[in-house]
Amino acid sequence: MNAKTQPAAALRPPSYYPATLAEDTAYPPLQGSVSVDVAIIGGGFTGVATAVELAERGLKVALVETHKVGWGASGRNGGQVTGSLSGDEAMRKQMHKQLGAEVDDFIWHLRWRGHQIIEQRVARYGIDCDLKRGHLHAAMKPVHMHELQASHDEAQRRGMGDAVSLLDRNGVRGFLDSPLYCGALHNRRNLHLHPLNLCIGEARAAHSLGALIFEHSEVLDIIHGPRPAVVTAQGRIEASQVLLAGDVYHKLEPRQLKGKIFPAMGGIVTTAPLGALADQINPQDLAVYDCRFVLDYYRLTADKRLLFGGGANYSGKDSRDIASELRPCIERTFPALKGVPIEFQWSCAMGIVVNRIPQLGKLSDNVWYCQGYSGHGIATSHIMGEIMAEALTGTLARFDTFAACKHIKVPLGEQLGNPLLAAGMWYYQLLEKLR
Repeated sequence: MNAKTQPAAALRPPSYYPATLAEDTAYPPLQGSVSVDVAIIGGGFTGVATAVELAERGLKVALVETHKVGWGASGRNGGQVTGSLSGDEAMRKQMHKQLGAEVDDFIWHLRWRGHQIIEQRVARYGIDCDLKRGHLHAAMKPVHMHELQASHDEAQRRGMGDAVSLLDRNGVRGFLDSPLYCGALHNRRNLHLHPLNLCIGEARAAHSLGALIFEHSEVLDIIHGPRPAVVTAQGRIEASQVLLAGDVYHKLEPRQLKGKIFPAMGGIVTTAPLGALADQINPQDLAVYDCRFVLDYYRLTADKRLLFGGGANYSGKDSRDIASELRPCIERTFPALKGVPIEFQWSCAMGIVVNRIPQLGKLSDNVWYCQGYSGHGIATSHIMGEIMAEALTGTLARFDTFAACKHIKVPLGEQLGNPLLAAGMWYYQLLEKLR
């Protein structure tokens, strides 16, 4: 798509993404009673991806969303699909109990499964979402190069050598007009895209396969029992099974879920169109993020803007002026953009898990939940959608591997959890400065 900015779609949080939609959604609110095989709560990537998987398997699915499909972080993120798994080291330690020597292979293949699902789905259903390949993981100090070397060596050992190259400082300058980086890992398998168009396109695919989709339908209660039900103000869905896929955007089932996941606010901006300057600063049209624990990430949009995100607010509250916070980062990264107009700024709530392992589990015999990608949601949500669809249709191996992982449940929920996260992030940022 050669995106042309349009007035922001009604009823969506203002950002670059709704202003450049390929198509908006217009699904009805739930009214009356519906009976299906699986009811899904949440119209972000987890819910929509699972709906596609189940509909492809021939199940009757109904999905309910409080706002509009892609309203939350799924439609407001940085648009990068990378093989970095949040919590991979914690996964390795905990999953070793179930998987033994196979744990490293399990995690490695998990890294790239999301890419395969997305590329295949975009091709199968003709989803217009500016999908492109190419990414740099950039080093800002020599110690970062040791980490990138290890990633490069693993890729070589596993037969992915043709997709990755290790760059020195001069090599990076061939890709980015930036003085910041002393090296980078160039990855030709990683992807970047327009996430809101992807989410809406996948919802359209699920709907074309028979899935029922209801917007503006907040779930007020989940009725547990032999045949559970999802209740909204104007309707009810009875189902054989229910999947709660609302991540950090809901307050349902507090007895079991409160204190397990916490919101962190990420800020993103886009500049005015850069024209030829876009080709100067990023001639290969790569997505980029750096090696810091709290990092900057950016890419070019289809209409040659710089989309730039950085940091995270772990208080759970929105920043007041994201553009003022990120402009110095942009100008430090690309001196050629000093004074460039910023036309869009927005934030999104990311669901953060203390140990960074996605949380999969059951609330009762036939009510399931899936949440918590800690800033790596596009690829991970599609992997989890596949795993949840497997579980809901009786194949539990991968679900059980994740469900067996132990998670910290913080007393008092966000009241205590967000200050603890903020303190932890301050600690890691201090360690980063000392490295």
